[in-house]
Amino acid sequence: MRRAAIAGTGLIGTSIALGLCEAGWDVTGWDPDPAALSAAEERGAVTSLAGFDDLIASGSDLILISAPLAVTVELLGALDVESLVIDVASVKTEAVAAGAHLDHFVGTHPMAGREVSGPSAASPALFHGAAWVITSDGANANDVASVEEIVALLGARPLVMTAAEHDAGVARVSHLPQIVAGALMLEAAATPSSLDLAAGSFRDLTRVAASDPRRREGVLAANAAEVAAAIDGMRSRLDQLEHAVWEGGSELHDLLALARAQREALGAAAVPVRVALADRPGELAKVGHSLETSAVDVRDIQLRHAPYGGGGVLTISVRDEDADSLRAALLAEGLLLLD
Repeated sequence: MRRAAIAGTGLIGTSIALGLCEAGWDVTGWDPDPAALSAAEERGAVTSLAGFDDLIASGSDLILISAPLAVTVELLGALDVESLVIDVASVKTEAVAAGAHLDHFVGTHPMAGREVSGPSAASPALFHGAAWVITSDGANANDVASVEEIVALLGARPLVMTAAEHDAGVARVSHLPQIVAGALMLEAAATPSSLDLAAGSFRDLTRVAASDPRRREGVLAANAAEVAAAIDGMRSRLDQLEHAVWEGGSELHDLLALARAQREALGAAAVPVRVALADRPGELAKVGHSLETSAVDVRDIQLRHAPYGGGGVLTISVRDEDADSLRAALLAEGLLLLD
C-alpha cells in the first residue's frame, strides 16, 4: 500500500483521493475549510489531518496540492520534503516556478471538471478518458514516469509538455471559450427577442457562460498574456470570416469546411439522435432501457428542458454505425424521435 497526502479536498482533490483509495492507497488529507475536509472524510476519501504541517510531516510517498493557483504557489513555497510532489493548478508556468526548489516536483493539470464544485460532487470516475497534462520543466525523468503511472491509474491519458505549451494550449481550448461564451450571451441579450429563439447550438456554445465567474476570474488573470493572444487570434479569424460573408464565393465555404474537418479530427464521428421527452414519469427509464437493449456506444448525452418546465429534448450522440439500432430501440419504447 502506498501513501498519499492531499492538501485541498474540493472536487479535484477528493476525486483523486477516491481514485487512489480504490487502487489501494492510504490517503490522508487537509483543507483550510473544515466543512470540505469533513465531507471528504465522510465519503471515505481521506483520513483527516489537523493542519498543513501534519501533511508535510506525514512521510507520504506522494503529496498533492489541489488548490487555486495563488494558494498552490503559497503552499509549494512552504514545502521542503523529499516526497514526490505534484499540483493540479490550471495555469502551469507560475506553479512550476513555485515548485522548482523541490527535488521531486512535477506540475500537472487534469483536463476534467464539473460545473459544480466541492467534495460532494467528487467521483473517482471524473478523470476517465480525460487528458492529464504533466509538465516536463526541470522534472526528473523518473518522477515524470511515476506521475504518468499515477495518472493512468486514475483512468486519464497522460500528456507530457512544457508549462508554456500547456498555458498556450489551455488559453485556446479552455479560457478563450469562456470569453467567447460570455461575448455570445451579451450580444444575444442586447436584442432580447434573440433569446426566445435560442436552440441547441446556441445553448451548447454558451454552456460555460453559466459557470461561477469567481472560479474563472483568477485563472484568466493568471494566464492573461496567452488569453490576450488567443483573443487577438480569434479577432483575426472573425475578421476573415466577416470578409468572406460579405464577399460571397467559395472563401466562406472553404473556411467552414476546414473548420468542420478539424472538428471531426478531434475524435470519431458521432451522430446525434434526438428524443422528445413528455412531461410524465418513466420517460427517462424508457431511454435507459433503449440504451441497454441496443448496447450502443454513447459518446455524449445532453438534456434541454422545455423553456417553461415539463419535458424537453434529449440528444444522445453515438457512433454512426450504432444510430439505426438506437433509433429502433427508442421507437420500440414508444418514444418520439425528432430526426
